[in-house]
Amino acid sequence: MSPAEIPLWVSLLGNFVFPIAITIYLFLRFEKKLEKLGDVIIQLAEVINASKK
Repeated sequence: MSPAEIPLWVSLLGNFVFPIAITIYLFLRFEKKLEKLGDVIIQLAEVINASKK
């Protein structure tokens, strides 16, 4: 890699790799939170069904 190619690589990293990495990180965090939310909704449905009986 020559010194002339360094700005090109920095540009590629800034425009593509960084946003992709941030997106993957956020998807993984949201996935965990959605799983917890799903568990809570199931528990709530069970409580509601138990209170109707």
